[in-house]
Amino acid sequence: MPTIALVDDEADLRDALAEYLTERNLQVLTAGSAAEFRALAVREAIDVVVLDIAMPGETGLSLARWLTGQDGPPGIILATAAGSPLDRVVGLEAGVDDYLVKPYDPRELLARIRSVLRGRAHQGASRPARSSASVTGAAILRAGTYRLNLDSRQLLAPDDREIALTAAEFDLLKVFAERPNRVLPRSRLRDLAPANQDNENDRSIDVRITRLRRKLERDPERPALIRTVRGEGYMFVPPQDQD
Repeated sequence: MPTIALVDDEADLRDALAEYLTERNLQVLTAGSAAEFRALAVREAIDVVVLDIAMPGETGLSLARWLTGQDGPPGIILATAAGSPLDRVVGLEAGVDDYLVKPYDPRELLARIRSVLRGRAHQGASRPARSSASVTGAAILRAGTYRLNLDSRQLLAPDDREIALTAAEFDLLKVFAERPNRVLPRSRLRDLAPANQDNENDRSIDVRITRLRRKLERDPERPALIRTVRGEGYMFVPPQDQD
């Protein structure tokens, strides 16, 4: 049975959500502050944590950053009354899995939790690998057998050949490389890798992914690196994790 942690300083809301999720076969732990949750996290194995971003004292965003710096962090959903695009981007860039704006229906929370759990099941134990280039000292992010030079914003093939990418394609591939084996909905991809255009939509993400597949995949019509997860989004699968 998956274990969910609810971290919110509003006791009535926290208790009501805990009761709702428990009735739907989830084990639920609760905490009223970041400090209380830190103590809880040391003792318990947690699959998904729902964090209120605006708690007194240490904020949920600060706690999310702490969690993503740990080995094997849980899935993270941020919940807040502030719903500006900037708030969403800041949260997602901190490494959280999803974002909810208060007030929300408990059914929506349950759906988001289940989506994060599915993504973590796909993810397994894989983690993105960062290293330093031996000659230049540049920050390198590995995307399977490819390497993203984060300083020069270049993509290098296994034979050190540079593969030309647009800025929008580079940003999108970086998002995938930082989150291997994790299902990413189109809406999250738009937030994490915006294309600097006012009319960007799901179709814009599909077009960028099609272009990346043409440049990276052996067979773009049967992609192995950037896979479509029907009804949910896309998932980047490094070669060592492919069937």
